[in-house]
Amino acid sequence: MKQEIINVYLMPGMAANPIIFEHIKLPEDQFKIHWLEWMIPNKKETLESYAKRMIATYIKHDDIVLLGVSFGGILVQEISKHLTLRKLFVVSSVKSKHELPKRMKVMKFTKAYKILPTQLVSNIDFLAKYAFGETVTKRIELYKKYLSVSDKRYLDWAIENVIEWDQEEPNKDAIYIHGDKDAVFPHSCVGNCIVIKGGTHIMVINKYKWFNENLPKLILQ
Repeated sequence: MKQEIINVYLMPGMAANPIIFEHIKLPEDQFKIHWLEWMIPNKKETLESYAKRMIATYIKHDDIVLLGVSFGGILVQEISKHLTLRKLFVVSSVKSKHELPKRMKVMKFTKAYKILPTQLVSNIDFLAKYAFGETVTKRIELYKKYLSVSDKRYLDWAIENVIEWDQEEPNKDAIYIHGDKDAVFPHSCVGNCIVIKGGTHIMVINKYKWFNENLPKLILQ
């Protein structure tokens, strides 16, 4: 009897393309990986509307596994409200609005995010700081490779929807995975969470071996 193939959809973080998942490999006799990509949001589109549009555009299977990184982790939590999933993984992200760092809470209160210079997207340092939590040093070529969504409308929308995200409680069905060295969301290791020692905000890139080893077991348990 032929084994059922489990479809695994992967959503990258803010401004990132799905090449961040290039080293994620799962046994091909059990899993099929599908990369998701950011779409340009419609004018004044809500996160809920965007999540539904992602489902209609990209998700072609039932009973899927969905994994999202950073802002992609916020998005997959929204998508999960409109789909029945086999498993939901939220990586290097937040479980609720209460875990957003203080600087983002201040920006929410002051609405300062509305004046961020997102037109400077050609400045890869600016983009890397907001997407990966690091300034560019020797890794500028790495960032150019992974950060390709530089549309101003998308960036304005993405930053606003991170800061204004209003989820009160963690998703009880989600598996949260976080690094203890995450500089973007430093408060997300608390509570129901798998903590990866030495994991940074980009651990899906540089700790991919952990995911390759552990994701199959977590999906099947």
